[in-house]
Amino acid sequence: MTELTPGTTVTISVIKVPREPRHRKTIERLMRLQPAIQRTLTRVARVRGRTNPVNQRGGRMWISRIAATRCVSASKGAKFSLRITPQIIPDVKAISRFVEIA
Repeated sequence: MTELTPGTTVTISVIKVPREPRHRKTIERLMRLQPAIQRTLTRVARVRGRTNPVNQRGGRMWISRIAATRCVSASKGAKFSLRITPQIIPDVKAISRFVEIA
């Protein structure tokens, strides 16, 4: 495994899709740290906040919360670039069996 030092940018590619949901979720959480994905999620969340359906239940206004958008998936061959910070080093080490770090 490549030495992970804070401040460096690494390219991570998924070589094997994990069976356990916790590892899959960790990979997807790291994929969502990309600036382009964060911009997309922010924009979609803003639109979702404006279009929440409001109806009346029991004499009170009720806002039906719309589920968050899933814009990344941990599939075999997926690649993403990530800037290493001290907070995410343990996460990257936890999924090192399923990814290739360059």
